[in-house]
Amino acid sequence: MSAFRAALALGTLALIVGSFGGCDRLPGKPRPANRELIPSQVMAFDVLYARNCAGCHGADGRLGAARPLNDAVYLALVPRERLRAVIAEGVAGTAQPGFAVSAGGTLTDAQIDALVSGLLAAWGRPGAARSLELPPYSAGPPGAAAGGADAERGRAVYATACASCHGADGRGSARAGAIVDASYLALVSDQSLRTTVIAGRTDLGMPDWRGYTPARALTTGEISDIVAWLSAQRRPVSGRPASPRLP
Repeated sequence: MSAFRAALALGTLALIVGSFGGCDRLPGKPRPANRELIPSQVMAFDVLYARNCAGCHGADGRLGAARPLNDAVYLALVPRERLRAVIAEGVAGTAQPGFAVSAGGTLTDAQIDALVSGLLAAWGRPGAARSLELPPYSAGPPGAAAGGADAERGRAVYATACASCHGADGRGSARAGAIVDASYLALVSDQSLRTTVIAGRTDLGMPDWRGYTPARALTTGEISDIVAWLSAQRRPVSGRPASPRLP
C-alpha cells in the first residue's frame, strides 16, 4: 500500500472514531448538564414542592385546599421529625397521603429530607412566636385522655374565643365558615384541629392562639379543651371511616 493510501485510510478511520466519540455533540442532542433528570434524581425544593405539594397546599404554600405551609408559626410548632413523618407516611384516616416509596409514593428518603429542609429554609423564621412560648404541638401520647381535656370546658372557651367568627353553634357566620360540619370533621384528625387552633390560618385571616381573646393568649389547657369540644361534634359520614382522635 502506498504511503498516500495508508495516510488516507488512517484519516478515514480517525474520522469514523471521532464521529462515534462525538455523539453528544450531534445537532439537537442535549448536553449532559441540560438533560432532564429522572424523577428520583430531582432534589431541588421548588421542583419537589410544585410536583408533590402545591396541588393541596397552594403554589406558594398558601390558599390551597389544605392548611398553608408558608407559615412561620406552623413550621416553628411542628417538630422536624413529625413534619418528615407526615410527608413520608401520610396521616391515616385523613386526606394526607404518604409520599415515601415505602408508603406507596414516589419520593426517596433523600428527596423527603430535601422537602423538609426546603420548607424550613424557605418559609421558617426564627422567633416566629416572638416573646411567648409555643404551646406543645401534641396534647400527649395515646391513652393520656387527650391531656386531661374536657369538652364541656371547651364549649365555654369556644364561646369566648371562637364564636364571634364561627358562630355560636360552630356552623359559621358572615366572618368565617362552619367548623362542626360532619364532612370537615371526618377529614381532619384531632391533631390537625389542635394545630389549626394554635397556628391559625394566616392565609384566611384566622389568628393564631395569641389573637383569639383580648390582651392574652389561650392557655395550653384551653387549647386542649377546644379540641375536645370540636372532636365531640363529630358525626358519622356515610362511606367514610371516623378520623383518628389522637396524634
